[in-house]
Amino acid sequence: MGDTQSEDTMNGHVEDINGKGTAEHESNMKEEEIDGRFSRRAIMVVFLSLLLDLLAFTMILPLLPSLLDYYAQHDKGDGWYSMLQSGVNHFREFLGIPDTERYNSVLFGGIIGSLFSFLQFVASPVIGAASDVYGRRPLMMLTMVGITSSYVMWALSHNFQLFVLARIVGGISKGNVSLSTTIVTDVSTRKTRGKGMAMIGISFSLGFIVGPMIGALFARSAAAQGGAFYVQPALFALFLAAADVLFVYMYLDETLPEEKRAQSFGNSFKEAQNLINPVSLFCFSAVKKTTKKDMSMLRLLGFIYFLYLFIFSGLEFTLTFLVHKRFQYTSIQQGRMFVFMGLIMALVQGGFVRRIKPGKEKRMAVMGMVILMPSFLMIANATTTTLFYAGLALFAFASASVVPCMTTLVSVYGSADQKGTIMGIFRSLGALSRAFGPVVSSAVYWAYGASTCYITGSILLIFPLLLFTMVKPQKMD
Repeated sequence: MGDTQSEDTMNGHVEDINGKGTAEHESNMKEEEIDGRFSRRAIMVVFLSLLLDLLAFTMILPLLPSLLDYYAQHDKGDGWYSMLQSGVNHFREFLGIPDTERYNSVLFGGIIGSLFSFLQFVASPVIGAASDVYGRRPLMMLTMVGITSSYVMWALSHNFQLFVLARIVGGISKGNVSLSTTIVTDVSTRKTRGKGMAMIGISFSLGFIVGPMIGALFARSAAAQGGAFYVQPALFALFLAAADVLFVYMYLDETLPEEKRAQSFGNSFKEAQNLINPVSLFCFSAVKKTTKKDMSMLRLLGFIYFLYLFIFSGLEFTLTFLVHKRFQYTSIQQGRMFVFMGLIMALVQGGFVRRIKPGKEKRMAVMGMVILMPSFLMIANATTTTLFYAGLALFAFASASVVPCMTTLVSVYGSADQKGTIMGIFRSLGALSRAFGPVVSSAVYWAYGASTCYITGSILLIFPLLLFTMVKPQKMD
């Protein structure tokens, strides 16, 4: 009898334990399901927000050569364009370089592009670190309002001074891309992060497919009506940016809970310096809680990223000027060029990059760099549109693969309250490379011509490739 009671009691305990275990298991499954839905929603919001932003941002790309020609004709007397042109002419005469006035717009474009990226370089790590303290959502809203303001200035830029001011405000505010990668990092696991980063890449591709063509069509429509050709593209970019602000306000949830946030932004001069000093950025000095091995790998990846983008961004920037000068492309033809590139990028990222298994990102990034070398050589020697577009196809493949894979490699490192800082620094190193790449490439183009510029870029790609052989990706947890 006693044995029977004891057995019943044991069975009751086992049932209680099994019941509790089942309940806990079901609870965990529900939490994982909720987390999964939250993750998918956050990534989709980021994707759509970036798409709106990039549609507006890329509208100016096919217009930039024509814009600079416009200011050359209309910014007479004491205008900034005339002052810049006078200084460049004196510099050319001092060096004894033959007349390069037909390439002045290339050099001026490089200076403006570098200025935009330099300001982005300064702002990105500060915005990323601030988001670790105050949350992602308020900083995202702040950057989007700044971007919207820059389009207001562009629409009003009847002179070169206002146009430059619009680019300055836009550069300072362009921390939203860095924040987007940080949000994806917040809501994804090591296993799913590559797909999230690929979604960001797809938004870039779609932006490049549609944005430049929209800008070119609006510019042609405005010119046909007898107005300044840049006003309609600027106003539509303003509309898209305002819609993006409203969309982010309504649908973006905070992805960094208060308990995971950093305690303070850092008030000391040294900590602030870590976020804007180039040496400190290359050393990732603002990142505190990580192992020596991880820090070493972060620094290596950061330097490779800088070196690669320095070469890539410079030659990418001069593409519109190359076709404007060599093939006499109109803004519509340049828009079609970006559509072609964007379609390839979307196909590569949507059908290939986002399916890369964790741990294979390094191999894909290396493949992209290797493919880029013959691309530059083909563009350098292209005298027909067939050869030029063949080079562009390889160029687009590399553009779609290298940066998303490198971003995924870096996103693994650091604790939750340091992700924003790490991604902000990484993005800032990219902005620093873009601050120097366009102006250096444009100067080489201005002094020696397009062929020399692109052949040099192809040779220089050997260095980031060699450094990549030293990278040992962090294994999946």
